[in-house]
Amino acid sequence: MEFKIIGIKLENRNEAAIPVQNTLTEYGCYIKVRLGLHDIGDNTCSQDGLILLELIAENHIIDEFLEKLNSIDGTTAKKMFI
Repeated sequence: MEFKIIGIKLENRNEAAIPVQNTLTEYGCYIKVRLGLHDIGDNTCSQDGLILLELIAENHIIDEFLEKLNSIDGTTAKKMFI
């Protein structure tokens, strides 16, 4: 069994959140697991964030998904197949 994981780093969540969410919705049928992480403080919420996804999709679909995510300013997406 192979796990297909994508990590998405958001460097400015306020600006990137909507286009990233729209892209996640577009590919939502391929997303098995989604986990979002960000730092919080007493009265602040970090502008950086990390989203981890497990996908069930063919490799060409994952590559297309990554290309769309990486075209969003402030967003870096990488895949890891284990």
